[in-house]
Amino acid sequence: MARRRPPGEPVRDGGPVDAEAAHPGGRPRDAAIDEAIILATRERLVRDGYAKMTIGDIVADAKVTRPTLYRRWRNKFDLVVDALDYGFRRQREMYVVDLSELAPRDALVEAVRRLDPAYFNPDAMVLMGNFAGEAGRTPELLEILRRHAVEPRVALVEEVLKQLRERAAIRADIDTRVIAMMCFGSYFAAFYAGEPKERLPERVVAVLWPAIASARARLG
Repeated sequence: MARRRPPGEPVRDGGPVDAEAAHPGGRPRDAAIDEAIILATRERLVRDGYAKMTIGDIVADAKVTRPTLYRRWRNKFDLVVDALDYGFRRQREMYVVDLSELAPRDALVEAVRRLDPAYFNPDAMVLMGNFAGEAGRTPELLEILRRHAVEPRVALVEEVLKQLRERAAIRADIDTRVIAMMCFGSYFAAFYAGEPKERLPERVVAVLWPAIASARARLG
């Protein structure tokens, strides 16, 4: 993986060197410019994919100069890592489901709803497909996606299932990991099959619940 450039370090190795970045006394970074570059990068990832997107396209879309971008990011990989992190940070609040006021079955439906890769970002399925296609050339991107976008979602459903098991709402012998991965996979199956996903969480849980609910929960 490429080394992340500490703030203020000039870009070398053949890349542009911005004189302002080489002097600590330069102008402070503008957060609005940072966001414009990040958003342009995210749009290009969806439109072109990682391999085809270029720094030239990104600076044109963001209406900034190359030195402005290189003052902030050493290379395309580092920029994409931060563009992904921008989305991950916006999604972190979704990884907690409050069960206190939800019936067990409703809690599982809500957890499955938040599994949707497009829960916050409608382009997420395309992005995930792009990074899967890069697995042979840039496997680090797929690993980042697994760690920050896939695993937290799967872990959310696992945690809800474990809490339901503690409440004796589901059977003690179920494999929470397999169930969580099956639920996650249902969104990809619906996407590729062209099936509507609006009621997917309810439909998935309707199939699962009779098989995993405890006898007490089924009677209740």
